[in-house]
Amino acid sequence: MKKLVIIPAYNEQGGIEKTVHDVLKYAPEFDYVVINDCSTDDTLEICRKNGFHVINLPVNLGIGGSVQTGYIYAWRNGYDVAVQFDGDGQHNARYLNDMADKLYGERLDMVIGSRYIKKEGFQSSGIRRIGIRYFTGLIKLVTGKKITDPTSGMRMAGREVIEIYAKNYPKDYPEPESVVVVLKEGKKVGEIPVQMNAREEGVSSISPRKSVYYMIKVSLAVLIAAVRR
Repeated sequence: MKKLVIIPAYNEQGGIEKTVHDVLKYAPEFDYVVINDCSTDDTLEICRKNGFHVINLPVNLGIGGSVQTGYIYAWRNGYDVAVQFDGDGQHNARYLNDMADKLYGERLDMVIGSRYIKKEGFQSSGIRRIGIRYFTGLIKLVTGKKITDPTSGMRMAGREVIEIYAKNYPKDYPEPESVVVVLKEGKKVGEIPVQMNAREEGVSSISPRKSVYYMIKVSLAVLIAAVRR
């Protein structure tokens, strides 16, 4: 079984080395690829210096485009499993084998690493937790499925979902919308409790000023994705 870790990276010079080494240490049976999304810092140079496997995008595609690049790579190279894994050090590779066991043991199509099953480790800010609960309710409303951590960027996909995402993946703030797409396609999605780390360096793409825009845009995207399928 071929398994791939997709690591999207935009200006992650402070965390990318630690992230890849975490994967190599705790999930050595996984291949990995860093998708450098036209970083303006030293992310690419660090990857090259360490001999990391990297796809260097010539233009900035944003998180959706860089993640889709990883899924296209996974599909074309015959991977059975692909897992998204943030390049900023927030995710823990020690959960990757547990996610794979759940994916295949329960015959699921996707497994999401959730912070909110056991509520251990870094839980994000209070305002963001309110937003996450809102999207949990919205997704349950349109799909009937409760996803406790719909904004989690740590999700593992089987071969059929890899194909779906390789063909089409939401471009902007994609996590909640991409879950709805899979659920509306009739795929089985489960969650596994994980602990995540606080970001050590860099800043999130969703600033307080962008929060209202984020909520409105993602809500509309989720509703459109639900109606289309």
